[in-house]
Amino acid sequence: MFNIRLHHMKLRSKLIVIYIVCVFIPIILTNVMFYQVTTVNIKNQKTADAEQAMTLLQAELRTVIEDAAGISYLYSIDRQLLQHLNTTYVSNDRYVESLNAISNLFNRTDTENKIISSSVIMTDNPTVLASGNIIRLEAEMRNKDWYNQINNTHPHLFVTPESISVIQRLTESRFDTYEHVLKIDLNMNHIKQILDLSSFSGDFYILDPSGQARFGRLSSGQPSELITQGRTISLDEIPRPNKAIVIGKTYQNNRYLVGWSVYGVLDEEIILSDVRQSGQFILWFAGINFIVPTIVILIISRSIHTRIKSILKHMKSVKGNNFELIPYHRERDEVGELAVEFNRMSIRIENLINDVYVAEIQKKELELRQRQAQLHALHSQINPHFLFNALETIRMRSLMKGETQTARTIQNMAKIFRKSIQWKSSFVTIREELELIESFLEIQKYRFDSKLDYHIEVDQSLLDIEIPKMAFLPFVENASIHGIENIAGIGYINIQIAQENGQLVFVIVDNGKGMDQEKIIELHHYFEAESAMGDSIGMKNVITRLRIYYGESFNFTIDSESGGGTRVLLRLPFDKI
Repeated sequence: MFNIRLHHMKLRSKLIVIYIVCVFIPIILTNVMFYQVTTVNIKNQKTADAEQAMTLLQAELRTVIEDAAGISYLYSIDRQLLQHLNTTYVSNDRYVESLNAISNLFNRTDTENKIISSSVIMTDNPTVLASGNIIRLEAEMRNKDWYNQINNTHPHLFVTPESISVIQRLTESRFDTYEHVLKIDLNMNHIKQILDLSSFSGDFYILDPSGQARFGRLSSGQPSELITQGRTISLDEIPRPNKAIVIGKTYQNNRYLVGWSVYGVLDEEIILSDVRQSGQFILWFAGINFIVPTIVILIISRSIHTRIKSILKHMKSVKGNNFELIPYHRERDEVGELAVEFNRMSIRIENLINDVYVAEIQKKELELRQRQAQLHALHSQINPHFLFNALETIRMRSLMKGETQTARTIQNMAKIFRKSIQWKSSFVTIREELELIESFLEIQKYRFDSKLDYHIEVDQSLLDIEIPKMAFLPFVENASIHGIENIAGIGYINIQIAQENGQLVFVIVDNGKGMDQEKIIELHHYFEAESAMGDSIGMKNVITRLRIYYGESFNFTIDSESGGGTRVLLRLPFDKI
């Protein structure tokens, strides 16, 4: 069933189906699969790069905090500093002298560590002068949030929307008389530089243990608006795109940053924008892959389709005995070879039909028409032998009485009757046909007296050419009786027989009453009609016989106008004569 349906498809449709199923669809599927795999790979690669960037950012922030905590630890173990803070000074000079001894410690840490914005030691030693890196621990300072978060001598991280500080108690209440607190403020420009230089391509935030975003940077490179306004946002308030890739890195093994995390948000549409653009390229490429080959297939299939339809058309025309050849332009493909072989077959079939079938039919038809024409001619004779003998008796009687003109006319009539009796041969020479024509015209001159005149001009080399019997006489008869008889003046009949372009040309011109175009059209319809011939041998009889003998090679024309005479032209082929 499937094969039968394929047999009903046009060749062009089959080629297009082959292309779509075997080429276009596999290309599309391959491109789609390649696009999907590429999208997944790029997404995974971008996600891995983002995780690496978040890991690096997490490490850099941890390093900054640990460096600050390390500085705090150096301060806490410096015995000279602790001695300076715990000493009760009796005079200011003694304090200044002790301060100068430890000033190198502050100068070294401040200049060598770019991560530190400032380091301040606050003490409640009343003998300490508040200046530089050591200031007085006032009562209002103990009410600050950062002070209340100090619970031991270990460094503690205190963060506000504007700053990050490392705070550490430098005293042990069990041993020291005074309380000392170290507060190291990190360089926020350095922190901002770390955030700005991060290779993470999305938005990221630094979350405290409670899940509040303390710092952040948007993908545009700008800090989060809520954070810059001095407010924090919770994890649930962080904006996320429709297709978000979330990466969170939590500090686990760092005692300063326990519970803190770095939280990043990527927009999948942004990181895959290049892939989406390549998807459009795939669509354009697929469209070109479809349109261009389809046009090529249509052009090539048209070359095959039109020629096959032409061969099929000519094959169907053979049923109507039309053996027209297929135009051949030396094509070398299979369709061209098929056309060549079809032309050869058509020529052989036509030749066989013409040689055997048509020739036999035409021969039988010619014999039938000849017998019919003979029969009509015989019917038109009223005992011609008796009439011939009677005419001879009248002619001899006229000569005895001296009526030579009448005798000559009777003699011409006798010639015509004698020719009509001798119907054994269907062909006569032009010389014999002209003798019959001259006899007929002499009889008409006897009838019309001086009213008729005629002229015959013949190519002498044509006199022995054979033509069908009485092929020209009916036209002469028609010119004299129907053309000349009804005019007032002298009637002229001009006859020419010549050869032109390999054809025998017979022309008869008269100056009779002529015919209008309607009458000429009526005559042509009468000649073409299949009705039976009349009882006399007229022009239709002649035209029918000439068409039987010569076929399409014979043609005739009638030119006339009312009152302007008539011109009849017959053309007979030499090769059939």
